[in-house]
Amino acid sequence: MPLQIFPTPQDAEAAFYEALERTDLELMMAVWSEDEEIVCVHPGGPRLAGQDQVRESWRQIFASGAAARLHVTKQVAISGAMVAVHSVHENFSGPGESGPMQAVVATNVYLRTAAGWRMVAHHGSPAPGTAEPPPASPKILH
Repeated sequence: MPLQIFPTPQDAEAAFYEALERTDLELMMAVWSEDEEIVCVHPGGPRLAGQDQVRESWRQIFASGAAARLHVTKQVAISGAMVAVHSVHENFSGPGESGPMQAVVATNVYLRTAAGWRMVAHHGSPAPGTAEPPPASPKILH
């Protein structure tokens, strides 16, 4: 696979989520830095470090065959000349499902390299459930 150049952190992030939705391991790893200092934490999982652990984790996830639609919302992006940090909500839904089946709060860190922007860290955590608002108390005027 030829080296892909991501001119902006947003381009790298778009490719990351495209790879995730398509379960494309080669595209997924094209987004990651070739540095051995990369880090990935999947929701509820251990800290994975280095190319081998990160690649193997995605290979296992993609091998499960669980295709899901993904919609990214609530992005907060902090960018500098060499580093960008994105905090997002990942909203997954299964094929044919109208509502989300799982939400993940994720932090993605990108580094500007000679080969364009590359992911150096991804940390996903289960999103807390949405609390039901308390019932409105009746207003009594005296």
